[in-house]
Formats: sequence, C-alpha cells, structure tokens
Amino acid sequence: MMLTGMHIAIIGGDARQLEVIRKLVELDAKLSLVGFDQLAHHFTGAMKLPISEVDFADLDAIILPVHGTTLDGNVNSVFAHEPIPFTEKMVQKTARRCTIYSGISNAYLDELVKKTGRKHVQLFERDDVAIYNSIPTAEGTVMMVIQHTDFTIHGSRVAVLGLGRVGMTVARTFAALGAKVKVGARRSEHLARITEMGLVPFHLNDLEKEVRDIDVCINTVPHLIVTASVIAKMPPHTLIIDLASKPGGTDFRYAEKRGVKAILAPGLPGVVAPKTAGQIIANVLAQLLYEDLQKREENRQ
Repeated sequence: MMLTGMHIAIIGGDARQLEVIRKLVELDAKLSLVGFDQLAHHFTGAMKLPISEVDFADLDAIILPVHGTTLDGNVNSVFAHEPIPFTEKMVQKTARRCTIYSGISNAYLDELVKKTGRKHVQLFERDDVAIYNSIPTAEGTVMMVIQHTDFTIHGSRVAVLGLGRVGMTVARTFAALGAKVKVGARRSEHLARITEMGLVPFHLNDLEKEVRDIDVCINTVPHLIVTASVIAKMPPHTLIIDLASKPGGTDFRYAEKRGVKAILAPGLPGVVAPKTAGQIIANVLAQLLYEDLQKREENRQ
C-alpha cells in the first residue's frame, strides 16, 4: 500500500503529527510540512515550508491537527513560534480532488469547507478511531483516579455514565482492576450490554439516586448530565472525571462550591500516549489516502 505520487501538506499539530509524518514518508508520499520549523528532526522526502510557499494547486490532501483550526482561522503548532493562517483563499487554489483531514471541526472550518466545496474528513467521528482512542483514554482515566484519590481502585464504587465507544472501554478497564462498576445508559440495548458485561446497569433518569454511595463518577456523555442536584447527592469525597468534549457534562461551578473534586479531561490520548495516539491517526489516514489514490487512478482509466 504505497502513496507514491501523492502530494500532502501537513499543517501544524503536536507530537501526534510526527507519527503521521513518519508513516506517510515510509509510504513514499511527497510531504510539505508547515509549522514544523522548530523540529530538529529531518524527515527524508518531507520539505519544511512557510505556508506562503506551499503549492496548493498540486495538493491531493491537507492534514490539519486533531483540533483542526481555531475559530479565527489559525492552525496551532507546538513546533512553531506563532499560529499559521489557514484561509478559504488557500483552499480555493487546490484541485477539486483535494481532501481536508482533521480530528474534529468547528464553525470556522465547517464554513470554509462549505464555501470551497472540498471533502472534509473528521477522523474522530469514525468508529475505528474512537474505539482505538478509547484505550489510551481509559489508561489516562486510571492514572487520574490514582493521582486524585487516597484509596485503591480495587473495591471502590465507580459509576460510568454512557456506554458509547469510550464508556464501554472505561467500564471494562475499571472492572478489570477490581472496582465495583455500575454503568448508566438510556438505550435498552446498552442496558442489556452492561448486564452481559457482568456490570450493574441503571437508567440515567435514576442518576440522582444512583450516585449516593459512589467513590468515582466518570462521565462520557457530551451534554450537562452531572447537574447541581446530582452532585448534591454524591458523598463529599467523590471524584468526578469528565471525559466528554468541552465544556463537558458536569456543573463544575457547583462542584467547586460544594467541595467535590471535578476534573474535565478531554483529549487524554494525546496527553498520556502521544506516540500511540499518533500511530492510530497515521494508520487510519494511510488507509483513507490510499483509497483516495485508488479512486483517482480508476477515474483516469
């Protein structure tokens, strides 16, 4: 599966992008790297350039960082002194076949994609990426619980809220460490799955009742669910870890007022295991880029 003949711009990012660069160089893609001027490492076959020197008309793909752009249209890079502008004008110069890849999107990027009519792939919307990422997320959650409690996970009472792609892995991990895990969900098939996993299911409508005796509450639901009235029912020593994307699903103001420790912890894979998180992104990207290349070649025939 080689990417010979593909020209890809990688714009900004963090340590995860280094794994992407490594993988794509290995697959013989031609790379233009923007925002990597402070990176001492040199990759053979990859050119470090300022954004003004990128040949947008020749690009087959643009890879943005996990977070895409800022709301004011810049791309952040830990390997550059300042943010990199990413504008509609630049994207308009690309060929119609050019695909933009990022982890997630926002209003600015959505609008840019709409105006330019380019294909935009959000990697974190994909089941495979989310499931792979749930592994370092669960490990990071274990690390945080150990750091912020004075009791063992083994034997502690843990409530996991939501049985999505992250919730399932987190629940299984804490159960494997000997915690008494109960899982809150709404869908009947999720409640059935929780039972099949040997864990205790409860309906999220009963959340206030279910938190009365817990030591740790781990939320994966991306809307306000751990409300003031839920926190008021928790024992004062309860630790809340919120894994949902910002702003999370917890009333942090009330938690602080009541003295309950609550931590918003999105993006754990990039924090606790950037190498693995980068490899996850790199492997899926390589597959998607190869599919793009195959389609292009089929269209030529």
